[in-house]
Amino acid sequence: MNLFKKIMLWIAGLLITASLFITIVGWAVSKPGYQGPESDHFNGTTFENPGNVPTKDFFDVMKWYFQRDQGEWNEVPEEEITFAERPDDNVTSGLKITYVNHSTFLIQTAGVNILTDPVWSKRVSPMSFTGPKRFRPPGVRFEDLPPIDLIIISHNHYDHLDISTLKKLNEKFEPRVIVPLGVDVYLNQEGIQNTIPLDWEEDQPIDSDITVHSVQAQHFSARGLFDRDKTLWSGYVIDTPSGSVYFAGDTGYGDFFTSIGENHPDIKVGLIPIGAYKPRWFMKPMHVNPEEAIQIHKDVGAEISFGMHFGTFPLADDGMKDPENDFAKAMQQPKNSGVNFKLLTEGDSFQVQ
Repeated sequence: MNLFKKIMLWIAGLLITASLFITIVGWAVSKPGYQGPESDHFNGTTFENPGNVPTKDFFDVMKWYFQRDQGEWNEVPEEEITFAERPDDNVTSGLKITYVNHSTFLIQTAGVNILTDPVWSKRVSPMSFTGPKRFRPPGVRFEDLPPIDLIIISHNHYDHLDISTLKKLNEKFEPRVIVPLGVDVYLNQEGIQNTIPLDWEEDQPIDSDITVHSVQAQHFSARGLFDRDKTLWSGYVIDTPSGSVYFAGDTGYGDFFTSIGENHPDIKVGLIPIGAYKPRWFMKPMHVNPEEAIQIHKDVGAEISFGMHFGTFPLADDGMKDPENDFAKAMQQPKNSGVNFKLLTEGDSFQVQ
């Protein structure tokens, strides 16, 4: 056998081995899904985005992966972070929102402490040694958290459902956990039992002062290769005595945001993603860019919005500073004059009276 044939056989063997490894790992990390009646966004097996939303399959993922042109990322050491002072255990007056980073906020109001998509891990991946790593430390130290009463999970992607963090929070505080349909099955298997699954347009009273409403988002779900869209993805509107908070989760842009604003006319604060949007041919159906994020702020009628989902984990091709720079450019457009939309730094807090 000549050298060329030996090399080709070696390459073929390597590809087959790699494919088998990916398949086995993809199967192992896949999680059980929702089982329930069909609806306008559930076909009996998987969830769907209403409307003509283009989907991206495995071959699109491979095309993007091998054509990646990621911008620059530089790790920020802890000594350069201004961490939040230890938050008060019990905020009874007004509404206090502290940005941890990525999609994690601490919302405190009416004596209730709420975390959105809590992630304190150093990687967002099924494996601790590889996958997207954290480039900025969380702005609130885990040990400084006040007693957490409620956790809100938007969907099951690793940068939003961090099972390691959730287990630590469950062990320390035993909070209620609101999740989209089907996500509760996985959490229950992991020992987190106090879960409340919601479909879009369902709501859950937390106490006499606070109610959480699940609302539509445009995204997808998966933990592995064989559980694509078997659980739901959601945004949320949290009604509080000081006004409502809209937490968009992960989403592409659609006309449903106007309906959210019409159905929830008292949105005081919007928490809206601005990052992981490049390249647009691949990311547009699932992640808004900064200009679309500003439009969501307008559509839902928020008094003030804060950006999220940027500058922490390299999830797409945008560089670490691209979302902030593109956001600044979008805000300078005449049509966005007077728009009350800001970017916080991790550890920053905002108070609504």
